[in-house]
Amino acid sequence: MHIDGRTKILGVIGNPIEHTLSPVIHNTLCELLGIDAVYVPIHVENDIVTAVNGLAASDVYGLNVTVPYKQEVMKVLSGIDEEAAEIGAVNTLVRSNGGYKGYNTDMPGLKRALESKGIELEGKKAIILGAGGAARAVSIMLRNAGASKIYLVNRSFDKAQALTADNDLITPIAQEDYKSIPEDKYIMFQCTSLGLKEDDGKLIEDDDFYRMAEYGYDLIYNPAVTPFLSTLDRLGIKNDNGLTMLLYQGIIAFEMWFGVKITAENAERVYAELCKKIYGENIVLVGYMGSGKTSVGKALAKDRNMDFIDLDEYIVQKEGRSINDIFTYESEEYFRNLESKVISGLSNLSNTVISTGGGAVLRKGNRDNLGKLGHVVYLKADVDTIVERVKGDDSRPLLQSESEEELRKRVSMMLDSRNPYYEIFADQVIYTDRLTPSEIAEIIEF
Repeated sequence: MHIDGRTKILGVIGNPIEHTLSPVIHNTLCELLGIDAVYVPIHVENDIVTAVNGLAASDVYGLNVTVPYKQEVMKVLSGIDEEAAEIGAVNTLVRSNGGYKGYNTDMPGLKRALESKGIELEGKKAIILGAGGAARAVSIMLRNAGASKIYLVNRSFDKAQALTADNDLITPIAQEDYKSIPEDKYIMFQCTSLGLKEDDGKLIEDDDFYRMAEYGYDLIYNPAVTPFLSTLDRLGIKNDNGLTMLLYQGIIAFEMWFGVKITAENAERVYAELCKKIYGENIVLVGYMGSGKTSVGKALAKDRNMDFIDLDEYIVQKEGRSINDIFTYESEEYFRNLESKVISGLSNLSNTVISTGGGAVLRKGNRDNLGKLGHVVYLKADVDTIVERVKGDDSRPLLQSESEEELRKRVSMMLDSRNPYYEIFADQVIYTDRLTPSEIAEIIEF
């Protein structure tokens, strides 16, 4: 990134601020859109008024605000958006009249996150778990989005009841009275802190309660799967965690600063970067057939507590037939198209070892998409090793040969044509001829 006197400064104010994910969102967007700006964390120890005035005087282009200053910052702004004033918190500052106007993009971000999954709120009924500040903000968002009814469940009935004062859509429900909620389908929001700690349970343990969810959303995003989301998964109910809200609140702030509209494709790319940052990078294994990608991938995933995907096996499961059958009854081109479609859909993976098919690197689009996923390792083996490993294996349609000599020629020819793609594409090359899968897993530099 080139920075000079024309580079616009953006930032986020908070305390603590060291682990903020906002720079991932905004610096990725600047790069994708070619905008000359840089986004930095700004630690403010205590005097938010002096800090904001100083940043305004320094011509800082736009700011986000996080804990503990979302309320306190409101007294130093040149204006406050109506919804932010109602929520009682500001997280985005846009330059206005020599200072900043305050907005709250958290709830618009949640609404947009839901819309990105095809969830519309107008006319829908909702259940909110919890009665803190997050629950209050969600209830305001639901009312403004046209929801028809909200049931708010909380351990303390008095605290739940307090939220009904400014939202007549809400019916407060004590935790022990959850069965009084009418049987129906609801959009369900988990707004408590349950799930942040490893031994946390759920506000309500009854599966029948969660079966009323048409869709579930947990505002927690780390860990990625909370007890609430795990229950919905088990019951086959679609759900999401708060990382998409984090994503879209940042996107909306960015759009306000620069007057742009972020496409769904660019939103997905930013989301992928967030996933890698929070949940861990991926490792992509490439190489010719018989180079050990599957066995190494499984050993690597086990050793580093990562998930594992074999793309060929995934395609077989998706199609319900073997690769041999796909080649026989369709064509290699048909298979390559399936392969490309699967690879393009992996953008949100994190903390996963991905074993690719031998020909996956032949298409530039595949190389581009796989390269974005993480660290690419070329598992390289010589012709003799490959022939020894694949001879007699009738599951590989491109290596069907009448003799070992013919097989050797075919392998040698294909290796000569594919090797340049593997070599140029890879971040690391490992010769696998005399190593076990566990030994290879140990020397991968990631």
